[in-house]
Amino acid sequence: MENKSRRGFMGMAFGAVAGVGAVASLFAMKKSWDPLPSVKAAGFTTLDMSAYNDNELITEKWRGKPIFVLKQDVSMVETAKKSIQELERLIKIGDSYYMVAIGLCTHLGCIPGYRESTKDFLCACHGGMYDATASVTKAPPPRGLDIPPFKIKGSTLVLGEEGPEYKKMKKTGVTL
Repeated sequence: MENKSRRGFMGMAFGAVAGVGAVASLFAMKKSWDPLPSVKAAGFTTLDMSAYNDNELITEKWRGKPIFVLKQDVSMVETAKKSIQELERLIKIGDSYYMVAIGLCTHLGCIPGYRESTKDFLCACHGGMYDATASVTKAPPPRGLDIPPFKIKGSTLVLGEEGPEYKKMKKTGVTL
């Protein structure tokens, strides 16, 4: 009789140790799957849009990607108004319009250069061109520069968060 109770106790002790080990293993696995705090912090970038000047391209960084920010001057906005699709690519904050796009060519991922004098972008890799709203004007790029998810909060733009303006752009096919 004593042998059975000892065996039962050993079985329960082994089961308890195995259960604690399993819970600890699951906890460690979940912790390893969670993003690091530095990665979580890199998910959002806040831009003060009042700091930008007309027709001056500024390259910001979001999630390791270059983000082009180009405040449109009056002539650029007038040109964009001639094409509804180009105007829809611009972000309006206050009375100003901004082109905000991921600065990677949609053809092969090169970084296009901005030409201030002609107010357009040239991708030197294969000759693709984009206008000031980041719409394709010369192939081979299959579409305009992609617009990152954004949310407007007053005069700031929060990259990485989907606001109603961005959702509308996605719904109408302006961006992916």
